[in-house]
Amino acid sequence: MTAEQGRTAARGASPAREAAILALRAIEVEGERATSALDMALQRRRLPAAERALAAELVYGTTRRRLTLDWVLRLYLRRDLTALTPWIRNILRLGVYQLLFLTDLPAAVVCDQSAHLAGRFGHRGTVGLVNAVLRRVAQEREKITWPDPEREPAAFLSVVHSHPRWLVERWLERWGFAETAALCQANNEVPPLSLRTNLLRTTREQLLQAFSAQGLAAEPSPWAPAGIRLPAGSYTKGAEDFLRQGLCQVQDESSMLVGYLMAPQPGMRILDACCGPGGKATQLAELAGDRVRIAAVDDNPRQLALLRENARRLGIASVEAVEADVRTLPAREGFAASFDCVLVDAPCSGLGVLRRRADARWRKRPEDLTTLPVLQGEILRAAARCVRPGGVLVYCTCSTEPEENEEVVHRFLAEEQGFTLTPVADFLPPSARARLAALGEESGNGRPFLRLYPHRHGTDGFFIARLVYAPSPEN
Repeated sequence: MTAEQGRTAARGASPAREAAILALRAIEVEGERATSALDMALQRRRLPAAERALAAELVYGTTRRRLTLDWVLRLYLRRDLTALTPWIRNILRLGVYQLLFLTDLPAAVVCDQSAHLAGRFGHRGTVGLVNAVLRRVAQEREKITWPDPEREPAAFLSVVHSHPRWLVERWLERWGFAETAALCQANNEVPPLSLRTNLLRTTREQLLQAFSAQGLAAEPSPWAPAGIRLPAGSYTKGAEDFLRQGLCQVQDESSMLVGYLMAPQPGMRILDACCGPGGKATQLAELAGDRVRIAAVDDNPRQLALLRENARRLGIASVEAVEADVRTLPAREGFAASFDCVLVDAPCSGLGVLRRRADARWRKRPEDLTTLPVLQGEILRAAARCVRPGGVLVYCTCSTEPEENEEVVHRFLAEEQGFTLTPVADFLPPSARARLAALGEESGNGRPFLRLYPHRHGTDGFFIARLVYAPSPEN
C-alpha cells in the first residue's frame, strides 16, 4: 500500500467509491440508466478527473459484470443476496469487481474501502460481513469455480461473460461456442469514442490535426470517410471542446454508413422517420451541404429538443423537427409519396450496442423480440408510403437479431408492391468496401443486407437494408 492509499483508507471511503455506490443503488432500485445515475452521483461532488474516471469505471464495470459478481458472491455468502440491503449487496459487488477485474488495486485497500462503505451505508454487523467475504475472495480468487464449459456451455458463457442466459442460448444456437464467446467478450470491452466530423465547418484531416495538437491520439475511421476514433476512455476536455464548437458529433461508425447509402443531394426532400436526437438527420444535412429539406420526426419531445440543440450547435438550418407518431404520417398533409429519401432507424432491442450501455443487457427480455418486430413493421409500412416513385427507403437497427432485421424486411416486401432490395455493399463508401474486403466480406456479408458486429468489425452491432421504390404503372 502506498502512503496515499494508506491515508485514503484511514480517512474513510474515497469519494469515487461513495459516488459509485450511490449510482449502483439508483440503477438497481430506482431503475436509472447507468449514465444518468453516475451523472447524478457526480453532481453532488466536485471530484478531480482521476476520481471521476475511477467512479465511471466502477459503476460501468460493476454493472456490466453483475452476473459474474453475483455468482462469486453466492459461493462465499451464507445467505441469499436478496436478503441483503441494496446498499450492502452493491458494496459487495463493487468490492468483488475491483478484486477480480482491477487487479492493480491492492486487495487490502479494496477490502478496507469496502468496509468503510459498509459502515457508512450499513451497521457494525455489515462491516464485518463485507470485510470477511471480500478477504476470502481476495485470498481464493485464483481458485474460484465456474460452470463447466463442455457440459454447460450456456451457463459458462453467461456467468463468465456476464450475459443473460436466454441471450447466450440464442447466440449459441445461431453461431456456436467460439463466436458467441467472442461477441460476449467484445460486449464487455469499453469501445472507442467515435466522432463524425462536421463537414460544414472543417475536414477530417484538419480535425485530426487539432486533436493531435491537444495531445489526443485520434485516428481516422477505417469505415466512414468523416469518422474519427479516440481511444476508449478518451472523453476528455479536448474532445468536449470540439463538440461544443460544433466541429464534430458523437456517432458510431456503423451508424455513419447510413448517410452514405442514402446519398443526399442538394434540393432533395428527406424524411428521417425516427430521428431521436438527430445524429443521422444532421449527417444527411452535412453531406448535402445543408441544401436539402429534412423532416425529422419523433414522438418524444425530449428527443426533438436534443435534435434542435444538435442542429444549432452544428450550424445546420435544413432540419425541421416534427413531433408525430410515424404511423400517422401518410395521412398528414405533404407527407404521402413526397420524399426522395426516407430513413427508418427503427426502435429496437439495442442488442447491438450492449458494449456502450452497461445496464442495457439486464433490461432486455426475450419477449422484446416478439413485440418489437410488430412495431417495426408498422413503422416501415407507414414510412414507405411517404417515398415518391424512384425514391430510396433505408431501414436500419442497432440490433443483432434476425427478427428485427431481415425478417421485418422480408415480411414488408411480401406485403408491399413496388419496392426492390438493392445490395448495400454497392453503395458503401470506398473505405467501408475496402474494410469488408480486408475481412473477406466483399459482398457485404449478408447480401443484399449489411450486418456489422462488435467482435467481427469493431463497430456497434448494426443492420442496414436499402430499397428502391419503382411501382408498376397499374399500382
